[in-house]
Amino acid sequence: MKYFKYYLLLFFVGIHIYGQEPAEKYDHIFIVPEFLLGKTMEANTGFPKSKLQKSFFVSLGSYNNTIDKQWTIGLSAPKTGVSFGITDFGNSEKIGMAYVLMPYIETGLFRKKSSRWNLNVGIGAAYIDTQFDPELNPLNQAVTTRFNWFFRSFFYYDLLKRQSVNWRLGLGYTHYSNGHTRLPNQGLNSFLFSLSSSIGREPDNFEEQIKKKRQDKNRYSQLYFSLRTGIGQNVLSRVFNDKREVYSVAASSGKIINRNFKFGAGFYYRFYEHYYNYINENLELVQDQYSFFRENPYRYATNFGFFTTAELFIGHVGIEFDIGINIYKPFYKVDWQLSQGYFYNNEYVRLGELNSYYKVKQTVSSRLGVKYYLFNSYKLYKNNLFLGVHINSNLGQADFSELSLGYVYRFNLKKHKKEEL
Repeated sequence: MKYFKYYLLLFFVGIHIYGQEPAEKYDHIFIVPEFLLGKTMEANTGFPKSKLQKSFFVSLGSYNNTIDKQWTIGLSAPKTGVSFGITDFGNSEKIGMAYVLMPYIETGLFRKKSSRWNLNVGIGAAYIDTQFDPELNPLNQAVTTRFNWFFRSFFYYDLLKRQSVNWRLGLGYTHYSNGHTRLPNQGLNSFLFSLSSSIGREPDNFEEQIKKKRQDKNRYSQLYFSLRTGIGQNVLSRVFNDKREVYSVAASSGKIINRNFKFGAGFYYRFYEHYYNYINENLELVQDQYSFFRENPYRYATNFGFFTTAELFIGHVGIEFDIGINIYKPFYKVDWQLSQGYFYNNEYVRLGELNSYYKVKQTVSSRLGVKYYLFNSYKLYKNNLFLGVHINSNLGQADFSELSLGYVYRFNLKKHKKEEL
């Protein structure tokens, strides 16, 4: 708690500054200082012991109370913003400190029964100043890179509401990972409680305005078709720990509902450089167990499958989650044996076992990330381009980080009466 008194000062100075300004100036924005306490979970056997995890975040957000932002109507006016944070994991020497930058979205829960519950979800980047080192820090196998992905999901309860300050309690989960770009990468996972104050005047009668506006709006649906290509990076194992590319293409089709939600299904194809090089160089496991891979290295270094996708549109931004089934990924047998094996002095002592857990990991794929569209996704443009940043995984375990470029074609918009949906 070395810097606690400074955080406390910022916490109340923010309230004081707000009190000196005309309230109407802050009708659209708010600031949230937040203290968090919790526990860093052990990432591996023998993970360094830690005390309480302590964090301080400051979030800047908007109530999005401009009625002509039509996406706010369809999403019941969610709050959006960006968070800046610093975290002490409870062992500054072996686990270190994290510095976070994260965009987020927050929406109300159980609105028919209470207006006090909210869900806040964000994904961003984190700089962690202490990493795994085989000689100086061998027991911290959580992260091996300074720059990492950061994910956060929190439930908030409005404890005490005042005209300009809303005191809240929170409970949630955070995750740090480098997206399998260097091993070991067990990830840092934490469960936390928080106390925060949302400083800023909530717009008067805004929810009533939204409800009235939504009553006048028709319901819409629109078919779409999308193509994307991407390039990612990953490593194969702690022995083969240099980055290599993963190339991918995918196509999908489905329906956009009310201009805000996209649901669809598609097909993906990937080529892994690490897989190809391992086969082409005829390394140990190929020699001993999978010599037939040598007949066609390119073929056995590929992966294809089907996926379903869901996406939330917020203006130019899309938040996307895919889950799929790998129809063909033959080299994952080698990948699993190497990545789950035990080694000493860069030599394998024991390979990972091809058990039932391996079979599930080989079968289920997932993908989470953010896309930026050239044109506002709410508008009725038939053609649009996007740039995406995603983390791809095998049943939640990171596979590779990816940058993608894509194209979307939208068919004619259909208007429905409410009773038809």
